[in-house]
Amino acid sequence: MASAFRIVPRITKNIVCGQSRLSLLRCLYSSDPTLHTGDTEPPLPAYRQRSGENIDLMRARLVYQSRKRGMLENGLLLSTFAGQKLDDLSEAQLRMYDVLINKPTNDWEIYYWMTGAKEAPEEYNNEVLDMLKEHTQNNDRERRIRQPNLPME
Repeated sequence: MASAFRIVPRITKNIVCGQSRLSLLRCLYSSDPTLHTGDTEPPLPAYRQRSGENIDLMRARLVYQSRKRGMLENGLLLSTFAGQKLDDLSEAQLRMYDVLINKPTNDWEIYYWMTGAKEAPEEYNNEVLDMLKEHTQNNDRERRIRQPNLPME
């Protein structure tokens, strides 16, 4: 009669996990908080301003980047702003908007600046941020529960 159990080889390699030596499997499934210390976030590439970019291509890129933020609040605020105002912005204002949404490394900073919860640093405090603050106040009481539709061309 064949056995219903199979033999699994024992892991003999030990690794240092936090302050103790644990087997590899135990370390991988451990809830030891010291296991996950250090810088676990992937490094963000430094912002670099694009040169020679066609203004229509810049607008299309900024619409996309306004919609794909990774946090719902900014996705809604920036995409509705882009849908309403981006076509009317000058090239200089588009560059300001580009720096504003792409240079900060944390989207929460942008959210706090738009809502007025925190004062923006001088390099971001410009006419485009003022337009975003006004848009965020939503004085017209628009319903902004979804991103605007993309124009079909």
